[in-house]
Amino acid sequence: MRWVHIVIIVVFVAIILIFVFQNLGAVTMSFLGFGLRAPLSILAAFMYVLGALTGGSLYALLRKSVHGSQRNV
Repeated sequence: MRWVHIVIIVVFVAIILIFVFQNLGAVTMSFLGFGLRAPLSILAAFMYVLGALTGGSLYALLRKSVHGSQRNV
């Protein structure tokens, strides 16, 4: 089973590296008057991490809220 996990991780890293090397062109991202010019792969990675952090935080908040409401009943 360990080898399956290692193979999945290697394939995932290979896909990410291919994406990075194919998307080195700079793009401009604008939001509320702020502009940022960076390679597409860097912006995509930043948005992925930002989404993971906010999604994880929301999940933790909802889980804590549900557990707190169940104790009061």
